[in-house]
Amino acid sequence: MTDFLRIVAGILISLHLGLALTAEKSSPKPNIIIIFIDDMGYSDIGPFGSENPTPNLDRMAREGKKFTDFLVSAPVCSSSRASLLTGAYNVRVGISGAYNPHATRGLHSQETTLAELCKSVGYATAVFGKWHLGHHPKFLPPNHGFDEFVGIPYSNDMWPLHPTIATFPDPERSKRKKGFPGLPLIKNDQVINPAISVQDQVDMTVTLTELSIDFIERNQDNPFFLYIPHPMVHVPVFVSEKNEGKSGRGLYGDTVYELDWSLGEIFKTLEKHKLDENTLVIFTSDNGPWLSYGETSGVALPLREGKQTIFAGGVRVPTLMWWPGKIPGGTVTDSLYSTIDILPTVAHLIGADLPALPIDGHDISDHLFSGKQKKSPHETYALYHGPGQLWGIRNERFKLVFPHSYRTLKGRPGGANRRPVLYDSAMAEYALYDLDNDISETMNVVEKFPEVVAELEKAADEYRKILGDGFKDIQGTEVRPEGSLEPGDARLIW
Repeated sequence: MTDFLRIVAGILISLHLGLALTAEKSSPKPNIIIIFIDDMGYSDIGPFGSENPTPNLDRMAREGKKFTDFLVSAPVCSSSRASLLTGAYNVRVGISGAYNPHATRGLHSQETTLAELCKSVGYATAVFGKWHLGHHPKFLPPNHGFDEFVGIPYSNDMWPLHPTIATFPDPERSKRKKGFPGLPLIKNDQVINPAISVQDQVDMTVTLTELSIDFIERNQDNPFFLYIPHPMVHVPVFVSEKNEGKSGRGLYGDTVYELDWSLGEIFKTLEKHKLDENTLVIFTSDNGPWLSYGETSGVALPLREGKQTIFAGGVRVPTLMWWPGKIPGGTVTDSLYSTIDILPTVAHLIGADLPALPIDGHDISDHLFSGKQKKSPHETYALYHGPGQLWGIRNERFKLVFPHSYRTLKGRPGGANRRPVLYDSAMAEYALYDLDNDISETMNVVEKFPEVVAELEKAADEYRKILGDGFKDIQGTEVRPEGSLEPGDARLIW
């Protein structure tokens, strides 16, 4: 090579490095916002067929991607939230069911949460809303990577005033509710209101929205992770005066409308500060609707059943993802994805290392940005509920259900005037459902596809080995403990 060519080559290399550095500087890490609704039904919002007016969610679907087969790990609050924040099946991290105000357990400090992942690469982090992963100080958000937390520690019905609003037909359950301590409002790890009032409930969605907007504005020049786990639409539902009556569809419709309004305020804030094209917004729910409340609960149709079942109405949730210029607008996927995929996807997008301990989710960023239908990264997907019990297992097309007891209305309507009706108990049969042709899980085709049954049974045995199965008294080899209080650990007000 002549001296002249060496000089030209050097200049070109310098230019290339300069351009690469410039590109790196001009491509800041994306902001991440996760909006996690409580007990929202599959068919509660416009993009999934509801008549509830949801203009901002309609926009989100129009400009982003709709996921029609998006699953949670378990059909109940604490379990589902543990999986969202850790990228692991809830049974892997030792959490089953939903914590109540008397619980002395929570998410273990050894688990790496989405917030800790984001903080590891310089993000500001906040959570405003319902936590429900342990309410004692050692389990609260500041000890799991969140810089800021304002919200309630557990579910909205774990509120002493709830029985006075919705008298339970079950006297023992009503008695237990009255024995609960107050539903407090907590800031970081301190109680700032020991017992929230009806007016606090009325204002809850607006308050959380204002806190979220303030956080975005204070961190507009830095990458941030904002987690908004709204207490609504979990019963008892409330709506502020500013949005009351605007849905034209009663109290529940108004509550959904207000959550949509909240999303609109987030969109306005992002656009005002020119953050919209560098922000991934994810909207999803923790499980299906609490059908026994009827008029003040959601709808999962055409899916079967609702919350606390592993039928689709309990575990398949309405999900939208939005990132202008990155996610192709108006795209829809019916491939199988899950909340456990969010953590590894975010890790890839922000350049963070995955947790040191094993997780179960997959990076779906290439699926997210593609305009084409892609095959699910999940060859199979376990469906756990109860005390670590494997109730079913899925692949993209089929679901195999193992016999178990579950609660159902058996076609009866739910309650009215804020009052629930009692569920019946039913026994799920050993069944295989072809979800591509039977979304409502009505036809047992176990005799028609013996090879599929054999494949899913084999996969189920593998899950039992590593994650256990309470039905068969199998302790999984890879199950980790939940956190527990030790002598001398601080408590809150109770």
